[in-house]
Amino acid sequence: MNKLIVAEKPSVALRVAMALGESSPQTQNINGVRYFVVTRAADKIFVTAAAGHLFTLTQSAGNKVPIFDIEWVPSYKVNKSAYFTKKYLDAIEMVARQCVYFINACDYDLEGTVIGTNIIKYVTNKNVNSALDSSKVRRMRFSTTTNADLIESYTNLNDYDGLNFDAGETRHRLDWMWGINMSRALMRAISTKGVRKTMSIGRVQGPTLNILARRENEIKSFVSRPYWKIVVTARAVEFEAAKDKEIFDKAAADSALAKARQSDVSVSLVEAQERSIRPFPPFDLTSLQIEASRVFHIDPSRTLAIAQSLYEKSYISYPRTSSQKLPATLGLPRIITAMSKIADYTQPASELIKASRLRPAEGIKDDEAHPAIYPTGEPPRAMSEEEKRIYDMIARRFLSCFAEYARAESRKIALDVSGTEYRASGEKVTFRGWLDYYKYYSPKQAELPQFSRGESIKPEKVDMKSLKTLPPKRYSKASLISLLESKDLGTKATRAEVIDTLFRRDYIKGSSIEVSEFGLSVYTALSTYCPDILAEELTRKLEKDMEDIQKGKAQKAAVIEEGKSIITKLVMEFNGKEAQVGEALMKGLNESENSNIMGPCTCSGTLILRRSGAGKNFVGCSNWPKCTRTYSVPQSAKIVSTGKVCELCHTPIVKVFRKGKGVFQMDLDPACETKKNWGKPRQPEQAASPAPVAEKAAAPVQQVAGTGKAPPEAKKARKKAPVQKKPAKRKKAPKKDEIGVEQEAA
Repeated sequence: MNKLIVAEKPSVALRVAMALGESSPQTQNINGVRYFVVTRAADKIFVTAAAGHLFTLTQSAGNKVPIFDIEWVPSYKVNKSAYFTKKYLDAIEMVARQCVYFINACDYDLEGTVIGTNIIKYVTNKNVNSALDSSKVRRMRFSTTTNADLIESYTNLNDYDGLNFDAGETRHRLDWMWGINMSRALMRAISTKGVRKTMSIGRVQGPTLNILARRENEIKSFVSRPYWKIVVTARAVEFEAAKDKEIFDKAAADSALAKARQSDVSVSLVEAQERSIRPFPPFDLTSLQIEASRVFHIDPSRTLAIAQSLYEKSYISYPRTSSQKLPATLGLPRIITAMSKIADYTQPASELIKASRLRPAEGIKDDEAHPAIYPTGEPPRAMSEEEKRIYDMIARRFLSCFAEYARAESRKIALDVSGTEYRASGEKVTFRGWLDYYKYYSPKQAELPQFSRGESIKPEKVDMKSLKTLPPKRYSKASLISLLESKDLGTKATRAEVIDTLFRRDYIKGSSIEVSEFGLSVYTALSTYCPDILAEELTRKLEKDMEDIQKGKAQKAAVIEEGKSIITKLVMEFNGKEAQVGEALMKGLNESENSNIMGPCTCSGTLILRRSGAGKNFVGCSNWPKCTRTYSVPQSAKIVSTGKVCELCHTPIVKVFRKGKGVFQMDLDPACETKKNWGKPRQPEQAASPAPVAEKAAAPVQQVAGTGKAPPEAKKARKKAPVQKKPAKRKKAPKKDEIGVEQEAA
């Protein structure tokens, strides 16, 4: 029997063919697209790759608002950037003509089911919107791309997962209808002011913007209050009042200080106890993204891409999981034994085997489709530096789950200062256990000196600290993903993309996320005239409905109809309010653009800080496309205009703020004379000799503000061998963006 297997990526297709073939797979080629042919028993198996989404939703007919008439079409027909997918679809269709049985081997999640099912519908019925003959379709389910798992998955094929497809397609349809209707409503509103601007507000974008904008308003409206703390220092340990640590009345603080200074001090409490420190659970996707951001400062979207690459190379299990479980059916002893043969993990893995520690410490989160992320035991080869980092983190986290609990001794000391109790606490690790396995975490330790209960002591000093209350912290991308997960907003695979979309729309900016004036205007307009678009409860309800479809507790048609009624209500709320919404949006747009103005362009236009489609900040001219002048700027930094222009290159001088790296000024032109010595080591004789007049005039441009020192890049470069850097290439003008529609994967 001739069978067609559809994998999601070419690399996975090759691994499937190599695992299932009784001999080396034959490699065939159609218009540059490879596919593989293998034999297994009496079957001839053709293995093809989808290269991701080959189909997308689009409006099928008419201009009726709201837009609900949509259908699946080949992606290349509606998106120029997806034209490369045409050759993959054509190749699969030609190969499928030889087959009578079809197997979906795309990733085992809702998205993978939709990708594979749509392809099989298309090649069997010549119509992707048709019903599927499930009697000819089976599903491969695997969590790693190792030979053993792929063979087991093929040997025990699952039936066609129709409920997964219904849930996945429902998500696609609702997200598309929500995104296109709400986004066009916003764009119609701002167009009433004569402005054409690409905007979007998706089903999860709205609540996410709501969370960020409310925090932004809290920060903007925050009024700092002064307060005071009395601190008693004894034996180099700072003790603070157990009650009323923060005193907001200065007179009361002065009184407390005087009382503490005039008092006898005795030790009223000495308490020590030992506690166990449990290993962290194995990674799910969210915890991996958060940890990679904390340790390596890798963007969560990038972490997912790296993990996906490691999965396709068979080094780790499927990363898009919400599970923190490692079931025994995975063959955990076999995996640990395999890890012991990899040089970097020989010692910890061998210790676990010797001690027969084969039961992991798991978390509470579970996922019916996949276990937690774990290393397969396949020896990794040819990894990039980022892949090495993420793999090592996953491998060590996995091994640490099996190790002994760490132990720590915590101590509490209390002082009696004239009837007022002052406390200090500390802790030291007494047994490291799993901490020796997972090098990416080290608990805070503060060992206290010896105190005896009842003893009188003389403090070294009694001070009063003058402090101020601080505004709420801004979210990072990683902390926001964690919050969205806790609120059941979005999915594990789409939360990072939702946040990236808000960046692309210029609603938010900065690594410590700040809502732009334009983003605040979108929030204000929606919260005033159509608050349901921002409501968490509505999005969470639709998310629950889609989960019920997957479990067979709800019908696809009913959930979609409910979604249509909600969208209709929201669109109707916009009717008659477009002018007011447009006014609010226009005000925010003007304020946002004014705050992003860096200075004049040589063409008489204005240089503005912008964000490219790839998520990179740059400075471009307001007269684009007539003027294509653009400048690169440091990423993950706050760029502020100084209002000055360089005397040499005549480009604006900006101030660059980067967390933990100081502040410096520079002009925008990378080829400016002021930057000719950046990256070069300073010569002693040059440092001692007076600078030419022209260089003196330009000196502040290349110095850290207020210090007379070179910027961070130049400082670091002096420690290295001198390298002549080429001037940075100017970026091409950005392409015009397309209408933003949030389509969230499962």
